[in-house]
Amino acid sequence: MKKFDFIIIGSGQAGIPLAFSLSKKGTVALIEKSLLGGTCVNTGCTPTKAYVASARRIWDASHGAEMGIEIPTGAKANLEKIKERKDTLINGSREGIEKSIADNDNITLFRGEAHFLSNYEIAVNDESITATQIFINVGARAVIPEEYKHVDYLTNIDILELSQIPEHLMIIGGSYIGLEFGQMFRRFGSKVTIIERGDRLISREDNNVSDTIAEIMQSEAVDLTFNAKEINVSQDSNGISIKINGVEKEIKGSHLLLAVGRVPNTDTLQLENTSINFDEKGYIAVDDYCKTNIDGIFATGDCNGKGRFTHTSYNDFQIVEDYITGSKERKISDRITTYGLFIDPPLGRVGMTKSEAAKKGFDVLIAQMPMSKIARAKEKGETKGFMEAIIDTKTNQFLGACVLGVGGDEVINGITNLMYAKEPYTIFRDAVHIHPTVTELIPTMLKNLEPYTK
Repeated sequence: MKKFDFIIIGSGQAGIPLAFSLSKKGTVALIEKSLLGGTCVNTGCTPTKAYVASARRIWDASHGAEMGIEIPTGAKANLEKIKERKDTLINGSREGIEKSIADNDNITLFRGEAHFLSNYEIAVNDESITATQIFINVGARAVIPEEYKHVDYLTNIDILELSQIPEHLMIIGGSYIGLEFGQMFRRFGSKVTIIERGDRLISREDNNVSDTIAEIMQSEAVDLTFNAKEINVSQDSNGISIKINGVEKEIKGSHLLLAVGRVPNTDTLQLENTSINFDEKGYIAVDDYCKTNIDGIFATGDCNGKGRFTHTSYNDFQIVEDYITGSKERKISDRITTYGLFIDPPLGRVGMTKSEAAKKGFDVLIAQMPMSKIARAKEKGETKGFMEAIIDTKTNQFLGACVLGVGGDEVINGITNLMYAKEPYTIFRDAVHIHPTVTELIPTMLKNLEPYTK
């Protein structure tokens, strides 16, 4: 059995930087069963945001008249070229990772599926390796409910390999993945129907966010179906049919995308051969430092269920690296929830929603401003959405905020920084910002705080 100082299973956003960091301290075995770089590089952030950018270009081409620009009709999405551009971006990132690994004498790359033989013994291909410190970074994948397995379905991975635009794309799931793909393919030219079991989109958001996102999607002729408690799917030579709530509604389409959640890729690790604790969904239990209950074994990224974003996965790497160096200053519990929904216009979210703050017993003040009152948004011709702040009356600090509108995914970071600094909202309110920008209206918004009533 070959011995290493460290073993890393998975080359995602925590695994790769950790491999290079640990290689300065000893020998590293890096195991990857699929493509180097993990979800973000290969099937997540990089490819989907490349598609979002292409979808935006075609939207611009069809909305020139609103800005006084006469653009001849006939703009058409070429999915083969869109995919080619996406693949070029992915390959560039992956090749850079591969070269860096090949140039590092302390990293040995194993291509294959790993599983545990015991707490500190790993089998990969026909080899067995061991280390006293092991880092699990296996990520997650799309959930495929049993009732859809008898038809041809797409996941977030499969849909990125299409070379022809679907005639009618039906999407099960009205949350982040479903909405992003729904809008982009509608802009590419597909008819799009989003089917949601709940009574609104993105149920974790406040109602006003869900309702505004629904209005944005419907304004682009995306069909939305809610309260689909019973979904029956069938397929024949004419395509895929979906019956909703018995005889209530039937929808027929050419393609079906499943976007109903994700599950950790821990099921192939044979964790039952170890003493590592994990829950019924497969998420590995960790403490504030990403440590499992077994000394020297860590779990980072999506498989520990503590963040499920690229930025939280990278932060897991930072926490583990900090722990190994001995300073132990970074912790999961210090992390403030923040994320984006990358439709157009995007949503930037940090901290709690209004409903979350109320449930936790906070006495809060709310400030809101529609994008239609922001000069920069009007000048850009992009006035959909709003921004909102949630303030703790006792500390005057932000409990949360959202910016649903032009630049929202970037604007939100200013509030994020203030929340990490634990400074009062008045710092933002009294600051002088560049004119004309979207951000400059946040101080104006913060001058009009009102008590929140459910």
